[in-house]
Amino acid sequence: MIETRKNIVLNGRDKKPILTDVFYKNNNQPKSTVIFCHGYKGFKDWGAWDLVAQEFANHNIFFIKFNFSHNGGTIEQPIDFPDLEAFGHNNYIKELDDLQTVIDWIIAAEEFQSEINQSDISLIGHSRGGGIVTLKASEEKRIRNIISWAGVSDYESRFPTGEILELWKKEGVAYVENGRTKQQMPHYFQFYTNFMEHKDRLTINKACKKIMANHLIVHGSTDEVVTLSEAESLHKWSEKSELYVIDSDHTFGAKHPWDVNYLPDSLDTITRKTIEFITHGNS
Repeated sequence: MIETRKNIVLNGRDKKPILTDVFYKNNNQPKSTVIFCHGYKGFKDWGAWDLVAQEFANHNIFFIKFNFSHNGGTIEQPIDFPDLEAFGHNNYIKELDDLQTVIDWIIAAEEFQSEINQSDISLIGHSRGGGIVTLKASEEKRIRNIISWAGVSDYESRFPTGEILELWKKEGVAYVENGRTKQQMPHYFQFYTNFMEHKDRLTINKACKKIMANHLIVHGSTDEVVTLSEAESLHKWSEKSELYVIDSDHTFGAKHPWDVNYLPDSLDTITRKTIEFITHGNS
């Protein structure tokens, strides 16, 4: 029987809550623990992520997923983006802090001490979240495995340059339309300045070369959002990595909402591949 606890409220470092879900077999057996990070304009309840969590739990893995504190969700409405002001003030450092908060919480949480193996923690990140887990694995030595699903290899290249950058600086804010909700989602200029202030820490290339954890890089060959070349770069930079390419798109066949009670084929395949990687290690 899978135990599910949804919307546990953790206190983020920046006075914003981190809503967290856990899925696990309540059997008093210390088990491998996975922390999953969503991507840009993402959230923990997107699409088929619940089904992914259940599949990991079915294989006796303790699975955690959470909303970044500034992803635009709220305690009352964790799905979609009612708090666009928070979204506009998000940055990569805040996301790294949020992930550290979740890691520290699960290691210290008394109610789950009999269910987790503190020396067997894995991070999975999708898209932008793949970059976050890569950076964190380079500085958090308690991570045993890191898995990137359609993960990015470079943040700086995604910022505008020239006149567009100058206009952003002048206006103080730039907007990106959410294709699904049609919201105009703000990015305050602090997003850029914060990156530049912490550029050395936030350069994924450098992080890859420091990673001691086992590293699985999963990518779709037809991904048009984050191209396969980025996965190939990650693989080249990370000595302990394995590259797994599947004939699929950026979300591995899933979409939001996901109204059926089974995983799309590609997402099911990479979920099983990741479970095997975590269970048996990177040989």
